[in-house]
Amino acid sequence: MRALIDLQKKLFPDVLEVMQRRYKILHYIQLMGPIGRRSLADNIEMGERLVRSEVDFLNSNGFLDITAKGMMLTTEGTNILEQLGEFMKEVSGFSVLEQSVKDKLHVDHVIVVPGNSDEVDWVKQEMGKAAIGFLRSILKNNQTIAVTGGTSMAAVAEMMTPLENAKDCMFVPARGGLGERVENQANTICAEMANKANGEYRLLHVPDPLSEESYQSIIGEPSVKEILQLIRQADVVIHGIGDAMTMAERRKASDEVLQRIQAGNAVSEAFGYYFNKTGEVIHKVRTVGLQLEDLFSSQCVVAVAGGTSKAKAIMSYFQQGKSNVLVTDEGAAKELIRE
Repeated sequence: MRALIDLQKKLFPDVLEVMQRRYKILHYIQLMGPIGRRSLADNIEMGERLVRSEVDFLNSNGFLDITAKGMMLTTEGTNILEQLGEFMKEVSGFSVLEQSVKDKLHVDHVIVVPGNSDEVDWVKQEMGKAAIGFLRSILKNNQTIAVTGGTSMAAVAEMMTPLENAKDCMFVPARGGLGERVENQANTICAEMANKANGEYRLLHVPDPLSEESYQSIIGEPSVKEILQLIRQADVVIHGIGDAMTMAERRKASDEVLQRIQAGNAVSEAFGYYFNKTGEVIHKVRTVGLQLEDLFSSQCVVAVAGGTSKAKAIMSYFQQGKSNVLVTDEGAAKELIRE
């Protein structure tokens, strides 16, 4: 395919440019529709006149429906978008970028979506959609999926659809999380994913973080023991990666903890652990749920994180070698290669 694309670039450069433009329009409408022309033009940074011309073409060929609410893809539009997916990855050089990141982080699989989530909010939703696409390809009936909290995971939950080929899956929160914003709590995200996937879920109602005394008391509770066993035996784990200081401040860490994190040059946070740039654990929050050592028993551990600003955190976390799949965006991927 690569040789054919290179030949097309030489002989028909305009054709590839038009294909990429129309693919971009269809792709964004699928993600954000129904949407108006002006809003579409602003979000994809394309001239309104050009957008109008392309929309007229796509509509006249049956790829778009234009209603009073805005534009939406037809079934034919959805089909052609799916068929063009791999080809457009090659044209845009994303396959090469994915392989470069994969080699850099020594992981099994990398998915890179266009854009930079630091600059445009919808890119996070696109990462969520890519993560769901990957989950659909690996999940089997009656498997257990552990999910963490955070904004990236909230985007994954938003894009979840029914899992036709993976019946009766169980979704569980990877850890407690009362104290976060409700929409970003692992319990909320877990329940939303299960409902949309037509699966089951169990919740873990414990604060995060905990004092040592509270921790020992809570993990002795029979109901907590039961859910913890489910969490630790999860077949698939899907999680985010945070910037160390941002996460510490969001969790209202004490001045002593903040000083420890700063003194240790912590860069990233995941599962309540704070890591420096070489992946060494600088600080650990006492939480009920998945611990780093539990990840070895999972068949697949998927990290979802993007944005240029997250590149150092992603690099830091993956030094641990605990996750084997990364879903990220173009901004983070290019920065990772530059690092």
